[in-house]
Parts: sequence; C-alpha cells; structure tokens
Amino acid sequence: MTEYERSRTMPAQPEHVFDQAANVGRLDSWLPEALHVEAEELPAVTVHEDRTDEDTSALLRARRDQMRLEWGTRDQGGYAGWLQVAGLDGGASEVTVHLSFFDDGHDPGERAVTDALDTSLRRLEEQVRLHVDHAAG
Repeated sequence: MTEYERSRTMPAQPEHVFDQAANVGRLDSWLPEALHVEAEELPAVTVHEDRTDEDTSALLRARRDQMRLEWGTRDQGGYAGWLQVAGLDGGASEVTVHLSFFDDGHDPGERAVTDALDTSLRRLEEQVRLHVDHAAG
C-alpha cells in the first residue's frame, strides 16, 4: 500500500471550503483535470479517467458534521482517499487530502500524485476565492 498526503491553507471559513469541496456537481472544477465524477444514487458515483478512458465504480460520502469527504473504489480495492477541512484562527482553513493505493497498478507514482494533489488543492482554493469574492461583492 502506498499513501500520499498534501495540505493547503485557504482564506475562508471551513464550512464554506467544505461546501465547495463537497458539491458533487462541481467536483470537476477542482479534481485533477483527467478525472470526471458522475453522481448516480449517492454515495454511488462513476469516475471516468481520461488517461485510461475507463469508468470505475466508486463511493463518495460527505460528512459535513466532520468536515470530511471520503471516497474509494467500489468493486475492487484499488484506492481510497479523504479530504479534511479544519478551521484555523483568523477565519482561514486548512485542507488536507490523503490518498491510499492498495494496488500498485492504480498508483501512478509519487510525482504524478503529489502534482495532482497540489494542483487540485490550488484549483479548490481558486473556487473558494471566486465564491467568497462573489458573495462579498
């Protein structure tokens, strides 16, 4: 099993950050650009990966009371992950994303995963900023 984790501080209340992250209809706005999530009957979702042109059955659960998203493959134990939002002083939040690959065949490698996590966190922060600025303006 291989695990990866990245964090980023965002300038918004944790509830706002979580709401942006957990919006199933807007996951494509911050997930890696090669991944697309289609909601079925939640928590069931289908994840399409452009790199392999494959669809994978997965689960996605939002636990708002814990400010946590959890996901993983449904039929095979290829990978799982979570996103946790924690409040910081001054109205900011820290977002941590963790991925676990149980099958080496699903693990694209450390550089690819850490780059994807960093990019996803940056894209999520952009979405959060857009909505905070829009709400304030």
